[in-house]
Amino acid sequence: MPRRYPIFQFPNPPLITAMLAGAVARTAHGPTARGAAVISALAQLVWAYQEITEGANGFRRLLGVAGAARGAAELVRIAKPPSAPSLSQA
Repeated sequence: MPRRYPIFQFPNPPLITAMLAGAVARTAHGPTARGAAVISALAQLVWAYQEITEGANGFRRLLGVAGAARGAAELVRIAKPPSAPSLSQA
């Protein structure tokens, strides 16, 4: 694979932030976990935007599109209020 077509690169600051905040979100509880999950999703969206607009090649830009979709879906999941237990679970 030519050098001008990198697939793997050292993670940049938004991606490092997303990974670290995601780790905190998975290990923490309550508001800390929720806040870390929001930070992780927002950092992933920043990374995705950078890949879409400045990606080294088509593959990197496609990764950005996938990252943006996942980050947006994660924000929707976080924003959704917890569902109430159904009558069968009560």
